[in-house]
Amino acid sequence: MIKVFVVDDHEIFRDGLRLLIESSDDMVLIGEAESGADVMPRLASDPPDLILMDINMPGENGIEVTRRIKQRYPGITVLMLTMFEDDKSVFAAMRAGASGYVLKGIKHREMLQTLRLAAGGGAVFSPQIAGYIMQWFANMGAAHDQPSDELPQLSRREQDILTLLAAGDDNPTIAEKLVLSPKTVRNYVSQVLTKLEASDRMDAAAKARRAGLE
Repeated sequence: MIKVFVVDDHEIFRDGLRLLIESSDDMVLIGEAESGADVMPRLASDPPDLILMDINMPGENGIEVTRRIKQRYPGITVLMLTMFEDDKSVFAAMRAGASGYVLKGIKHREMLQTLRLAAGGGAVFSPQIAGYIMQWFANMGAAHDQPSDELPQLSRREQDILTLLAAGDDNPTIAEKLVLSPKTVRNYVSQVLTKLEASDRMDAAAKARRAGLE
């Protein structure tokens, strides 16, 4: 049985969620709160599996409350609920430890599926929110492909590789720091050496230092 706790300052919305959860045979609502200040004292005695957290509430907002919950109770899953398609809030919620970000206009059946997926450890985002995330990663990829200011012949990602290479990092370390596969790092290092016309890693590192990448 999935134990759910709802945090939202709108009583009517909480009532709707309560009825929805009670209609399910695999979930139980163990508590409600109308503000962030009411949440923490109520988690110690009977921690839920899943918290549905509103973002905009009086006093401490849902993102700050989520951050405190995840610090003290890392095993609790927090799913953000909001009316706003705000990309800044999306990434702030993710950094705070939220496992998903769902718009309140979601249909009842989809909401139940979302709760089950989140409680099972999945990352859940409404289609509109997923679109923001995909666009962000697309923009990040495009930025990494742009030429660097210090070494115009290198892309941003190649400059990242060169900076770590010049610091003495080996390929496995670079892969770990940049969250890339070792094979991808090897390819990037080869591209950097070719573009810089460097004979080896030491030569490339020397050119990096001359370009001010230390």
